[in-house]
This record gives sequence, structure tokens and C-alpha cells, in this order.
Amino acid sequence: MSSPARVDNLDMGATVWMIASTALVFLMIPGLGYFYSGMVRSKNALSLVFLCVMALAVVTVQWVLWGYSLALSETSSNGFIGDLGHWLFLDVDYRPHPNAPTVPGVVFATYQCMFAALTPGLAIGGAAERIRVLPTIVYTFIWTTVVYDPIAYWVWAPGGWLTKLGVLDFAGGCAVEIASGFAALAFYAVLGKRRGFGEEKWQPHNHLNIILGFAFLFFGWFGFNAGGASLVSGRAGIAFMTTNIAGAVAGIVWVALAYWQQRRFSSFHFCSGAVAGMVCVTPAASLVSTWAAFPMGAAAGLFCFSAVEVSLRLGIDDCIDVFAVHGVGGVLGVMLTGVFANKHVIGLDGVSSKGGLINGHAHQLLIQLAAAAASAAWSFGVSYLILRAMDCIPIFRFRVDAAAEDHGLDFTELGEAGYSFVRDLALAHAPVSRPHSLSKPLITEAPTPPPGAAVANEVAAIQHPHDSQPMLKGSPSSGTVADLPSPK
Repeated sequence: MSSPARVDNLDMGATVWMIASTALVFLMIPGLGYFYSGMVRSKNALSLVFLCVMALAVVTVQWVLWGYSLALSETSSNGFIGDLGHWLFLDVDYRPHPNAPTVPGVVFATYQCMFAALTPGLAIGGAAERIRVLPTIVYTFIWTTVVYDPIAYWVWAPGGWLTKLGVLDFAGGCAVEIASGFAALAFYAVLGKRRGFGEEKWQPHNHLNIILGFAFLFFGWFGFNAGGASLVSGRAGIAFMTTNIAGAVAGIVWVALAYWQQRRFSSFHFCSGAVAGMVCVTPAASLVSTWAAFPMGAAAGLFCFSAVEVSLRLGIDDCIDVFAVHGVGGVLGVMLTGVFANKHVIGLDGVSSKGGLINGHAHQLLIQLAAAAASAAWSFGVSYLILRAMDCIPIFRFRVDAAAEDHGLDFTELGEAGYSFVRDLALAHAPVSRPHSLSKPLITEAPTPPPGAAVANEVAAIQHPHDSQPMLKGSPSSGTVADLPSPK
């Protein structure tokens, strides 16, 4: 249990700022769902939004039961995982946590809950368009307990082994970005590619959803990176600005690279680049001078864009680029924090630090490398084992069958559709009248398609969002949503 703390040591301004930041990070979760939903085919859009908001619910329960205690215990006697001193939020009240000494402990715990809830939602994107809902919900609970919580403890808890080693990771380069990116890679290793990958050319089906989701992500990221920083010392302002700069620079670099390759501008490329920049600056947000966000953003735009291209050439079906953006971007950010960490900025709160390479402390790079490697190895290895073990149990088999994958997860897994024309087409092909009757595959034979269905399939069959090929295989004039038959 934490030692008693005086109420008059708490700071109202810091408390209000962390509560507001909690709400900002909360907005990132539905924002992530919308961001992802725009990148996939229209018949799978709703399922991704649903899984992201379900992750919030599942992780909230896990966090109160034991997740907070395992991830951020201040009394555990080992460097690997916390104890259960705060299970069911016991003694989580006005008494502050050592990581936030001027904020009530319950406020800090709730703020950290949003981080934990966002992370599995990021990883789920690696299995988009081919994953069942029930196993994913169970997996989210298990994964948060055995992957996220240990890494968070290593990096942030007072007794964590990486904390004692001296790692610099302010807002989640290891526990959030690297963990989610390498978990997404494990999803691909277990589930494989989507049907039709490499045979058809798909693109994002709804750029407005992408921009809307991106706007929520960018807005919430200010709370994500600056919420735990001090207002009085100015470090919250530094984190706010470094987030803005890195996102802007990386977005510009990504758009420039895509324009050089494709000779056209793309709103989606800007959104992807900006997210990569904010991923990269996350571990460094309030540890560096504001100017450092320029090279970090530029490096994120270049390296993450290149990672996407390499993934495509290797035939890796990471349709939302979770590994390329969050895995590669997270590792890059953790390493660049070791380069640009400034002891004078860190010292604004009275904390003693040797800084990074720019302060002549080259050894920090080895510490950062150890943190990145350990986080990546743990996340990929344990995620892979969980997925393989669950996949051996029929009820927890992860991948949908071929008919359900062709029909779309919105209809087969949820019995709903994000768009009315997708619902109408699904019902036209279904042998049953009730969309929730899923004991049998929805497609039992190949029916005669109604007029316009071929066109609709072209619109709905949309593969890797960064592919430069046109959306439709046929003539653009014959493949617009306006040409679809009106619902009867």
C-alpha cells in the first residue's frame, strides 16, 4: 500500500489537467475505430469500430480487477510485474502515486486506464477483415494482463527493471507503440493473409472516415503525450508542441514521398504520416527540446513510409500498417529519445538526468536499445503463444471461414452493417431472412447476383491502402456508388 499523503500536497491545476487529458485519450479510442474503418472494405468497417470500443470496456474491467496493480504497483518486490496490493482499486483514492505526486491516485489510475484500453485496439488492426469477435474480446483481456501490464511495469513502475536501468520513455513508446506493433505482427504470423490479397487491388473505402478518425487521434494525442507532464515547469507545453511539430513534419514528409512515387496528393497519406510522427515522438514528448521534434518527425515519415513499402514487397498483409507505423515508429522513437533527450528539459521538474547523446551520454542509447528489444520480443513472443493456444480451441478459433470473410465481418459477426447498401447486398445473397442466424454460412451456394451487384462488389472490394493501383478493376464510369440499385 502507498504511504499516506497530505491532501494539501495535491495540486488542483495538475488534477484538472489530468482529468481533461483522460477525456482526450478516451476520444482516441472511437477515433482509432473510425480511422481503421475507413481503410478497410465497407463490409468490414463497423466491426473495427466495435472492437475498438469493446476493448475500452474489457480493459476497464481488467484494469480495476488487477491490471492497474500489476502495471503500476509501487510496492512490488520484483522488477518484472506488480503485486495485487491495489486489486479492485483497493487504496486507490486521494493518495498520489509516485509517478504523479500532485494528483490523486484515482485520477492517475483512470488516466492510465485509457492508455491500456487504447493499446489492444491498435494491435487488433493487424487482423482486420478476417478475425472473429468473441475470441478477440477474450484475447484482449488476456493480452492486457500478460503483455501490456508487464511492459508497462518495466518502464513506468518505480520498481520496474527498465526504470531502474534508467530508460527514458515518457508516454508509451514501449508499452503502447512497440507492444501493439509487434502484437499486430504476431496476428499476421498466426492468421496469414486475407483471401484475395495480391490478386485484387483494394484501397480505402472511405477517406472521410479516415480523416475524422485522424482528427480525433490528433486531438486526443495532446492529452496522451502532455497529460502526465507538469504545467508549472512548462514540460506539458513542451510535450504539446513536440506532438504537434512531429505530426506535422512527418505528415509532410510522407505526402512528399508518396507524391514522388505516385505523382498525386493523398489525404490518407498525410494522415498516416502524421500518426507515424506522433508515434515516434511519444516516448520523447516532454524529455526533449521542441526543435528535436523536427528531425524526429522527418525520420518517422521516412522510415515508416519505407517500412510500408518493404512490407508490401515481402507480401505481408498488414492492411492497416500497424507494424510499420506503430512497431517501427515506436522502436525509432525510443532510440531517438536516447539521442535527443535533454537533461536541462528533464531537470525543469527538479529531476536529475544525464540526458541523451546530445548531452554526451552515449550510454543512454544502449539502455534504450535494451528497452526496445525486450518490449518487442516479449510482445511478439507472448502474443504469438496466446494466439496459437487459443486457436487450438474451436470456440476461440480466430479466423472466420471463407464464406464469412467474403461476405464481410459486419454482417457475419455482428449481424449489422455500417452502410445500408452493404446490408441490402448481403441480404440479397443470404439464404435466411434474419442476419443474426449465423449457425450456418450465409452463402450456401452461388446465387444469381441481382442487377448492379457486380458493381457493388467492385466498390466493396477495396486491398492495401498504400497501393497505387486504381480502386476499381473496371471502367471508373461503371463503378460508382451512385450506380448501385436503390433499396426496395
